[in-house]
Amino acid sequence: MRRLLLSLLVGATVVAGSTLNAAPTAAANTNPQDDSQPYASYWFPNEILDWDPDTDPDARFNRATVPLQKRVSDPALKANPNARAGEGEVASLVSFAPTSDNPSQGSLDENYYAFGHWQYIDTLVFWGGSSVEGLILAPNPTVIDAAHRNGVKVYGTVFFPPVAYGGKIDWVHDFVAKSGSTYPVVDKLAEVAEYYGFEGWFINQETTGGDAALATEMRNAMTHGRKQGLEFMWYDAMTESGPISWQNALTDANDAFLGSGRKPVADSMFLNFWWSNSELLAESREHAQSLRRSEYDLHAGIDTEANGYHTNVDWDSLFPADESHVTSLGIYRPEWTWKSSSGPADFRERDSRYWVGANGDPSNTATSSPWKGLANYLAESTPVTRRPFVTSFNTGNGDAYHVLGERVHTGGWNNLSLQDVPPTYQWVVSSTGTKLTPSLDFTDAYEGGSTLRLNGTLDATNTVRLYQTQLKVATDTKLSAVVKTPQAGATHLSAAVAFTDAPDTFIPLDLGSTSGTGWERRVLDLSEYAGKTIAQIGLQASASEAVPSYDIKVGQLAVYDGKVDRVTPPTDLTVLGSTDVSASQQTLRLAWTPSAKGTVHHYEVYRRNPDGSRTLLGATPNDAYFVPQLDRVGTETSVTIEVEAVSTEYGRSTAATTTVTWSGTAPTRTNPALDRSANAPS
Repeated sequence: MRRLLLSLLVGATVVAGSTLNAAPTAAANTNPQDDSQPYASYWFPNEILDWDPDTDPDARFNRATVPLQKRVSDPALKANPNARAGEGEVASLVSFAPTSDNPSQGSLDENYYAFGHWQYIDTLVFWGGSSVEGLILAPNPTVIDAAHRNGVKVYGTVFFPPVAYGGKIDWVHDFVAKSGSTYPVVDKLAEVAEYYGFEGWFINQETTGGDAALATEMRNAMTHGRKQGLEFMWYDAMTESGPISWQNALTDANDAFLGSGRKPVADSMFLNFWWSNSELLAESREHAQSLRRSEYDLHAGIDTEANGYHTNVDWDSLFPADESHVTSLGIYRPEWTWKSSSGPADFRERDSRYWVGANGDPSNTATSSPWKGLANYLAESTPVTRRPFVTSFNTGNGDAYHVLGERVHTGGWNNLSLQDVPPTYQWVVSSTGTKLTPSLDFTDAYEGGSTLRLNGTLDATNTVRLYQTQLKVATDTKLSAVVKTPQAGATHLSAAVAFTDAPDTFIPLDLGSTSGTGWERRVLDLSEYAGKTIAQIGLQASASEAVPSYDIKVGQLAVYDGKVDRVTPPTDLTVLGSTDVSASQQTLRLAWTPSAKGTVHHYEVYRRNPDGSRTLLGATPNDAYFVPQLDRVGTETSVTIEVEAVSTEYGRSTAATTTVTWSGTAPTRTNPALDRSANAPS
């Protein structure tokens, strides 16, 4: 992608984009000598022709399981009066990790881009690619699962770099090479997307040396892919005559790559960044409409890789006040909030400012900064449209993992497949007095690595909006809340629901008092509201007398019918392979047959300790899991591995088990890189 200033490339990897910074450095490898770790897939065009999921040992670990959820956006419930619903969409191009060595199912490291503002984006592009490693990059399943749970589509990336950064025009010819009436590489793109479970591909062709015939074949290849169900987003670089010439707009030179309403080629186009302070967007809108394409099929690009929310953006040309959005928005590298941060807490603060605004309140984006936050322009969407709905406010990372309030793993981890749907409104609090402060607390949790905490001075009724929803209530529907207080006594807290017939009016449902300082569940009967539809879920705190140091944790909120569902256990738990890292540490590749009955949210993998307790080794919604670290306890000669299924209502099955035997010997390792020279592009 074209930028005004050159950036340094770091290490031996050339990262996608003609003048881009390197992708984030690889996360620390707990077992640097272990070669059994499955990684996200990447290929050169001719390499992907040989890909077969039946022979690729990593393929099974790269499958997403969460289907794309329906989501809605009620304009009446938008947090910010300036925001608009149903107009411009957002595509976010994110580099979660380097092209290579990106663990398929997360890692033992809390420091990760655990994105939590899905309500403001529509498409996630898994950005990457390298002239050294591979040009075609498939998203790993953790990202797909998290995006799909929030109703967000996911695209992989096909990157043809500039010649200056290792690009070869032969790679483009390989990509569009025909066999009879088909395009074999594109056929493989469709096979990969279907097997791994994502929607399409972002095509970034910036290699010079093309001609009109090559450009035509590129369009034909995309048309062929769309007939197979693929979606494509085209980047504004290659023109119809073949050369690379960024238009920064939809013009006669590139509109054939978008196509017309009658003959579409790409589903959307990402316009290069230099449209600011001009009429280019307005002209692009008119041009799209003349082709019978929506102006919102065009994503005006902004580049925030280097400066994040300090980036200068001509927001008025894109999202004019009191007028319809001119086009959609394309964001390049919003993970600046992570890369520039000093740690997880700083990342979350920066990410909030980027998406919600400087006040940490999407309903109040007033600031002297030109960057008001995306919430100023975009109405929130929600995937919470059917029962059951359960959230434990788990961000998909943390420095410990909890199950039913018990810490079962100590140490950093990340796995976005386990992320709950984040609150729609982060954070909107109304009060006639002092506002309480909502936050995500990583020192404790009921399920996962984090929980919701409310604290401050409680001197008036506080209503905390959390989720926009579209949940119909049946005669046996219940709402449950799990809470924890510093001491036994009144919670001063109610669950709060608003229905579609009065969506701004919250009805409080008292949670009563606690009997101790542990986690306690309250189950509330919603049968009197049967037939209604819940439009919002929140919390309401109030007290007859001021509480100067109010502090409460909410570990889980759930809306479900009848009793909590349980699923049957998985079966045929098998160790596909193991690797001795040392005499006291192994890695494992596990697989099992999924639960035969019930709907599974995820499977939890444990080791049974000599004292009878259990330690969590990881979790996944998949039927295969890589255990990155199994530690030997004392002189044990074997260890029992257990896998249990967790339903979408968080009922747990009994466990499937298998036994792993310790060999007691450390592996012999050699380093083939010693005494060899190395070359790397500058």
